[in-house]
Amino acid sequence: MVDPGRQDTLLELLNTTPVVNGAARDELADPEAARAWQRAHGGSGSEEELRHLVQARDALQDVVRGTRPATSLASTLEGVLYRPRLSPEGVVWELDAPAERRLAVEAVMAWSALQEAKPGRLRPCANPECCLFLLDRSKTNRARWCSMAVCGNRMKARRHYQRTRDSAAE
Repeated sequence: MVDPGRQDTLLELLNTTPVVNGAARDELADPEAARAWQRAHGGSGSEEELRHLVQARDALQDVVRGTRPATSLASTLEGVLYRPRLSPEGVVWELDAPAERRLAVEAVMAWSALQEAKPGRLRPCANPECCLFLLDRSKTNRARWCSMAVCGNRMKARRHYQRTRDSAAE
């Protein structure tokens, strides 16, 4: 089962590089904003943690877009263990990862769990001018845009404009 909180954190991480007014922006480039993001998601806010997180984010973005193989994530998982432990409730899995890589490892593990449980649901927005990702939670698995209000509207308006222009040219 995929933890919904981890799914949301993964999607938030992937979407830290939006296009704003036509220019790509990295929301983790500002040290204060990055520290706040890290701490809000259970991290320490250290520079080393950020370095690993950005490296994992960039690799995950490429893997989800299909421009890099999943094996490019190997360095993030190097030396990481996932161990079972018995508890009164049953088997509990514990992550054993260096503290500075924990957020990055959790992101890769969330991506892996999504790939296994909900293949094809995590994907890039269909708007070629958008750099964001979406997690399709619909029954039909047909969502195409990160936001219907923004990208969906723009793409539909463009198609309508093109159709009316083409029919006027005929």
